[in-house]
Amino acid sequence: MAATASQNPAHGLFENFLQAQLCKDVLSSFQDLCMCLGLEPGGRLSLYHKLKAELNYWNAKSLWAKLDKRASHPVYEQGKACANTQCLVVGAGPCGLRTAVELALLGARVVLVEKRTKFSRHNVLHLWPFTIQDLRGLGAKKFYGRFCTGTLDHISIRQLQLLLLKVALLLGVEIHWGVTFTGLLPPSHKGIGWRAQLQPSPPDQLAQYEFDVLISAAGSKFIPEGFSVREMRGKLAIGITANFVNGRTVAETQVPEISGVARIYNQSFFQNLFKATGIDLENIVYYKDDTHYFVMTAKKQSLLRLGVLRQDFADTDQLLGRDNIVPEALHRFARAAADFATHGKLGNPEFACDARGRPDVAAFDFTSMTRAESAARVQEKHGSRVLLELVGDCLVEPFWPLGTGVARGFLAAFDAAWMVKQWAGGTQPLEVLAQRESLYQLLSQTSPENMHRNIAQYTLDPASRYPNLNLRSVTPQQVRDLYDTEGKQLERRRSDKTDSTKLPAAGQAGTQEELLLWCQKQTAGYPGVQVTDFSSSWADGRALCALVHRLRPSLLDFSTLQGAGALETTALAVKLAEQELGIAPVISPQVLVAGSNPLGLIAYLTHFYSAFGRTPHSPGPVCPLSSGTASAVLFLSKLQRTLQRNHSQENGEDSGGKKPRIESEAKMPSPTEPTLLQPITPLNPLPADQEAEASDLCSLCGERLYILERICADGRFFHRSCFHCHSCEAPLWPEGYRQHPEDGHFYCLLHFPQSDSINVCDDQAPKEQEPPGKNEEKEGTAVSPVAPTTPQEMEGPPKKPSRKLIRLSSPERQWLSSLNLNQDAEVEGPPKPPRSCSVLARQALEGSFAGWGAPVQRLPQTLLSPSSELLSTVASNMEEEEDEGASSSEEEEGEEEDLVLTFSVEQTLLNIAKNSGTMEKYPTWRRTLLRRAKEEEMKRFCKAQAIQRRLNEIEATLREFEAEGKRLELSLRSQSSSPEQEKKLWVEKLLDLVQKKNSLVAEEADLMITVQELGLEEKQWQLDQELRSYMDREEALKTATEKQAEEQMLKQLLDVVKQRDALIRFREECRLSELAQGAGDQG
Repeated sequence: MAATASQNPAHGLFENFLQAQLCKDVLSSFQDLCMCLGLEPGGRLSLYHKLKAELNYWNAKSLWAKLDKRASHPVYEQGKACANTQCLVVGAGPCGLRTAVELALLGARVVLVEKRTKFSRHNVLHLWPFTIQDLRGLGAKKFYGRFCTGTLDHISIRQLQLLLLKVALLLGVEIHWGVTFTGLLPPSHKGIGWRAQLQPSPPDQLAQYEFDVLISAAGSKFIPEGFSVREMRGKLAIGITANFVNGRTVAETQVPEISGVARIYNQSFFQNLFKATGIDLENIVYYKDDTHYFVMTAKKQSLLRLGVLRQDFADTDQLLGRDNIVPEALHRFARAAADFATHGKLGNPEFACDARGRPDVAAFDFTSMTRAESAARVQEKHGSRVLLELVGDCLVEPFWPLGTGVARGFLAAFDAAWMVKQWAGGTQPLEVLAQRESLYQLLSQTSPENMHRNIAQYTLDPASRYPNLNLRSVTPQQVRDLYDTEGKQLERRRSDKTDSTKLPAAGQAGTQEELLLWCQKQTAGYPGVQVTDFSSSWADGRALCALVHRLRPSLLDFSTLQGAGALETTALAVKLAEQELGIAPVISPQVLVAGSNPLGLIAYLTHFYSAFGRTPHSPGPVCPLSSGTASAVLFLSKLQRTLQRNHSQENGEDSGGKKPRIESEAKMPSPTEPTLLQPITPLNPLPADQEAEASDLCSLCGERLYILERICADGRFFHRSCFHCHSCEAPLWPEGYRQHPEDGHFYCLLHFPQSDSINVCDDQAPKEQEPPGKNEEKEGTAVSPVAPTTPQEMEGPPKKPSRKLIRLSSPERQWLSSLNLNQDAEVEGPPKPPRSCSVLARQALEGSFAGWGAPVQRLPQTLLSPSSELLSTVASNMEEEEDEGASSSEEEEGEEEDLVLTFSVEQTLLNIAKNSGTMEKYPTWRRTLLRRAKEEEMKRFCKAQAIQRRLNEIEATLREFEAEGKRLELSLRSQSSSPEQEKKLWVEKLLDLVQKKNSLVAEEADLMITVQELGLEEKQWQLDQELRSYMDREEALKTATEKQAEEQMLKQLLDVVKQRDALIRFREECRLSELAQGAGDQG
């Protein structure tokens, strides 16, 4: 190469351009190259053709081959598709540069303005498969030899910008640095076009530049005038990023990356982190690129306790303001988290420096994210039109844990360029806008799994990327308000007035009259039941029992209610509705009997209507999982009671110190054995009026409870905002909490303390006092459905539960005597383990290689003989590495990351390679398996973070509903002199809020079931790994303790499989029920 450069100076300048690693070096080397060749930068595609003609040595020719292949696609029409189109791109971020490249390939004149003068963002972006393919097609390996050579696919923002900047320059894009776009300059009269307001004073050529298309890629903080933005808020979320210098030493290359660990399914990792450092996180990710990049979500209380934040403020800007953050404490926090996550293998690296020369550590808020209501607009004035489009964060601000930012940003860039092509081709403005909005509807739903599989065929044409594409999903009539012309300002908001008379959807009660009518139909025909209002008609409890019986006749024997007391009857109905129908109480039985809270009763009955309102009036039973029922809430409620019962059996007492209850595990009573009425004898009976008054107060804070604020747990009512973990203040989910029997506080499963140690980290703890010292023992015993069992928990005999006297009523004794207590009668138990536990372990694991690309077969055969199927599977999934001369050595250097495979998998690969005579393929196979394993981890992490974000958004929305509901309830209770029509309107608004809350709570429960699935997947994977270590040992060499531990581990694995099977059955029942409901609706 040196000889070539000496013969032709342009070749050396071109090599400098390819290898430049700073923005100023890229620009200066390209300027020198153009001067050497007598060319002017810019000049559209003609510049590219001139460069290609002048630079024809081997390294340049391989890059031209890639760019020519891209440019030769028919969609670009040989660079003439937009030959008469003038474009202005604002922002030189990855999405702005990628859009500029596509517009240049279409033949448009592209001018890009960027307010910065250098690229300094070290943060690392996750890449989807299609983005890797796309960047490779643009010659990424030529510009950055280490591109996607590790076990995870990512690239730093800075490197991605440099890569795309070089491509844009080669394709003739004009780039102006240090120029800020401040707005549009409309034409003052006919004959001139649209211009840009720029600061500081731009060159005359740029100031007079008239364009047909404006692409805004300037980030979420700058959106052009005319676009409306919707904010999506969740609960407080504090992210922390840290970049450490990557010295690329041998020790650093051997540190494995972390595709993502989330508390939502791997609580043990964060429990150990908290014990060791006092740091409380929600998740953490580690990528190795130009820097060692860590990003994590931290708990506010942890930051306050460790001195990172000086004070607690309600306002997020104040909380994370520069004056409230202690830089040294933030650095210690980030370093400690990184050190724990990598087991200290990075040593003590220095922080990388940001653009200002300071350590690149930052705390940021991603509580709220913005999303533009529309992706494009058209403005017309004096006969001149301009198409305005948004891409990147300007369009949709990404949620960083999902790793969707650059992928969806590139998709939006392609969609925007496609619309420019349609615009240049003469398509009518409204048609262009309708197609763009149709594509925009798909953007937030895209994932690697639901796009076309053949990523090599992706082009600007949306049909090549999106399956089942419908460019007519939005009609031109629907986007008329996006077309701004003179004199049409009043027309924009006409569509806003069309939804005021919307009818309530099926399963929603529009008015209290509709709710009353539904209740009357459901309770018609029951003796002694006459529903005429929302107070006295429900006082004796018979109407509520009739409603429960109508919906599920097998739950109770209505004839046994004759002569029973009102409180007993009402309490029975409330209990059955909660435990068997998933209808959480809103008011207590005492309030129902007193009839003192008609608003609460309306809200309670609305729960029934929301769940079963679509069910036609019929004497038969309702399907337990009918569409619209609170089936997920019911499932989680039973799971919580099962966990509490199991905990009581393990500790010899019921959760919270209460008397144990007799309850069938997640089973409903048989139709032939309906529930009998049981007398209620409270230990300390209170007068009815005092009971009713107590139910209107929060059991934790003692403040007044309003209807929308209420949540019921263990028979008591709380503010939803009060019902959080006493230690970490995280919201408590239906299956994820426990009340301590001694201090009475509620805890999440991660922070549940032992009964002999109640001290919990709180806000008053001194900063120098380490939280792990206080919680070290108590947290290790928290029982979690997703946390893996430690070896200490597996060893040793179980404690015998203490015995307590249980007094049963006569109906309970009668019901108990009717049960078949034979051990084998209820449920078929797990298969008996064989004499050799390792045999059963092999049976449990024989299909586990399927996730690594191996066929499902017996493990001994896999370990002893080569498998052609494995060879073909690994070969088909192997990444095709490019041999590109000088870049190959750098690529190999990047691939030296020494990650550890399990012994059995390692031996499988070695045996296959040796026996097949293909040892040279072993490194590639090994790398492929590692990449696939990391990809699976990434998918699980992204899924968990999407769930967590949606849960946070639901929490924020519920808080808004609570505030609005409180206002309405206060108005209804205090304004006795208000007109009846106004009161009726308030009640209807309150009813609507209750139904919306019910819908969100049902969605929340469904998400928590998915969380259970993720947790069980993670636990099964961990048990698989531990069982492998036992399986690799000779049976005769195992100690008695090891055999016992192996057997216990195997039992846990079988239990996890059972739980996953139960969740799968539940999902399938829901699916079949929805299909049946849909068929019934069509009928």
